Amino acid sequence: MNLASKDISDDFHSSKKIYLNNASVSLMPLQSIDAMKEFLISYNSIGPDSKDSESFIAEKLDNVRKIIAKIISCQPDEVVLTQSTTDGINIVANGLSFDNKSNIIIRGMTHEHHSNFYPWIKLKDKLSVRSLLIDKNGFFELDNLKSNIDENTKLVALSHALYNTGSILPIEKISKILNNKIPFFIDSAQTIGCIGDHDVSKLKCNFMSFNGSKWLCGPMGTGLFYCNRKSSELLESKTIGGESAITDAENNLIFKDLPDKFQTGFRNYVGIVGLESSAKYLLNFGMENIRKKNQHLSTLFREELLKIPKVVLYGPEDPNQRTSIVSFNIEGLDSQKIVDKLEKQNIILAVREIMEKKIIRVSPHFFNTDSEMLKVIDEIKKL
Repeated sequence: MNLASKDISDDFHSSKKIYLNNASVSLMPLQSIDAMKEFLISYNSIGPDSKDSESFIAEKLDNVRKIIAKIISCQPDEVVLTQSTTDGINIVANGLSFDNKSNIIIRGMTHEHHSNFYPWIKLKDKLSVRSLLIDKNGFFELDNLKSNIDENTKLVALSHALYNTGSILPIEKISKILNNKIPFFIDSAQTIGCIGDHDVSKLKCNFMSFNGSKWLCGPMGTGLFYCNRKSSELLESKTIGGESAITDAENNLIFKDLPDKFQTGFRNYVGIVGLESSAKYLLNFGMENIRKKNQHLSTLFREELLKIPKVVLYGPEDPNQRTSIVSFNIEGLDSQKIVDKLEKQNIILAVREIMEKKIIRVSPHFFNTDSEMLKVIDEIKKL
């Protein structure tokens, strides 16, 4: 059987709800929930703070780094375990060295997700924050990027794909412009686990942040921060603890190597176990198969939406330029009221925004089915 068309909905329990808010938090496969339960039982049996637990936990941390490294094609020690995408963004925003002549380049200001906007705007009293002009889908002209770069540009920070329109930015073309001369940060929360295979060596980014609870189908409180081994020297860690540093004979602090340098305190061990299980599930299905399934579901939904009077669609028409996110409005109807009404029908969508405009966001994942998409369309027609 072609995996891209396989129905795997029974592997994900959703209380008979049609769940289409995966761009926020995804459902978890049942095997991951079972893995978390088994871990907690074993961890308690071993003794959470015992000698035996040290090797037990070390193995779990090692396993998740290895599987995430496989997904993004990097070295395991370049994978820093965090709690969220936001954590990774703040590691970069707070760790880079700037002066009052410095500038950083972002995209679209309020068109951007808050997590990849506020940490940079917070720096505006210390440096210049330059924002690229965008079109209706959130894209910008590459020449606009070139014209904003100068000898004082310390960082370019962009989302790989946009949370509101689903637009996928041409990251590899952008990397060629930067040419390894300007540090490059990517917020990939909306792409890892959603749009196929990833290779950070092709993306040529210095830093990348994403989480486990969106398209990777892991639990909440799991985040991943990719830090290129050489680029770690560009960042000063703003948090410190016994896990991230040691002292020498004169009590001078010495930071440990990656990934420990940016990890203070205990990790979310049970969440990490769940994330590893989910990542295995996705890899077994195949990242390119996930991409094909997601494109099929979103294209089906868009085509059916266009048959409904007064529907306004947002985002690129070309399926290769967008994730599975489908954003729309219905003229004359309130977006929030539509989402609230559909939730009473056990259909879970989301309200998001494009600048000041409130829109309805539908974000199917590979466990969703054609029949679910068509059921939602039928309910929208009744509004």
